Amino acid sequence: MYKVDLQADLKEAAAIEARRNREKERQSRIFNARHRTLGVDVEGLKSQVEQRKLREEAEKRRDEAFDADRVQYDKIAQMLEEEEQQRKKQLNQELLEFRQQKQHPSTRREWDIQDPAVVHKGPPARVSDDDPRCGPSSLQRFAGEDLNGVARQKRLKEQNKRDLEEQRAEREKAQADRKYADTLEDKKRIELDLRALELAGLEDECRRAKAMAIADFNRAQAAEVAEKQRLAQQREQDDNNTEIYNHLTSDILTENPDVAKSLVGPHRMVPYRWKGMTPEQLEAVRRTQKEQCKENQKLRGEQRQWEEEWDHQRHLAARAGMAMEEQEQDFRLQLRKGLDAYNRQLAEAQKANLRYLEKEVYSNAPTAHYHLQFNTSSR
Repeated sequence: MYKVDLQADLKEAAAIEARRNREKERQSRIFNARHRTLGVDVEGLKSQVEQRKLREEAEKRRDEAFDADRVQYDKIAQMLEEEEQQRKKQLNQELLEFRQQKQHPSTRREWDIQDPAVVHKGPPARVSDDDPRCGPSSLQRFAGEDLNGVARQKRLKEQNKRDLEEQRAEREKAQADRKYADTLEDKKRIELDLRALELAGLEDECRRAKAMAIADFNRAQAAEVAEKQRLAQQREQDDNNTEIYNHLTSDILTENPDVAKSLVGPHRMVPYRWKGMTPEQLEAVRRTQKEQCKENQKLRGEQRQWEEEWDHQRHLAARAGMAMEEQEQDFRLQLRKGLDAYNRQLAEAQKANLRYLEKEVYSNAPTAHYHLQFNTSSR
């Protein structure tokens, strides 16, 4: 009996030891980051990371666009909600005033039943022998004798007439209230449409001013390029004319006066070769000087005109830029106000949620012993 128990203990100890060894091997594989991540496709992971970044940026831009639209829609919704609240408040105020002025409890048809002083106001149990309330047992009025039938029918008709008049008045009042509410709603819708049209007109005006400024700038640049090309062509034509003139006045066709120059120096002349300047040369010199003066005056005039045109274009561009900047500042200010209000509401909601989590949800804070139980097993 003792040997059998010993063999069972040894088998159980061997099984426990084997499980412990397998657990240690499993922990060494799982807790070893190098062995766990060995064989990962780094390039594939990088491409996935890049694709995720691109996707996140696209989603971020889309969320920003949606946020801008949402802010604008929230502003419009707040405006409509405020106007709806004002309209409901006005209608409730008018309804309360109508009830206080026209619908006193004493004017209701059921007031006879609800009147606390009905007993004091009612007739006595018996007025006379002809009292219609007296039955056959009173021996004052017998079956078939309707002595007050005509008066009773008259009172019933008058009562029905009053009831019909009151119902008609109530129906007309309800129709008037509905018509007034529809009129207010139509006016508010028209006002919102006019405001939207005004904003769209301002935006179109800014866009047109920007387009005009850009078009003026492009025209000025095109004119400048055309003028530069014209000046280049003029210079080329002058160079060609000069070249033609040089060929015509060269040594081949005319006598070269340079032969009279002395070899001693460029300012010395050979006396027996010098013939002096011809009248044509003097006239050519004077004509060239006059042409140079005219060309200089023309260039100065064109330069002055270009400077004036550029000053005018810069002034127009500056005015358009100032107008656009003012509108952009106004839009940013309104957007910032709306965003601040939304951030305040969000901060209050987050604070309230944090207080709820701290007081209600996370009331039992974990201790150090709670964190020590993690990463102790591979399971």
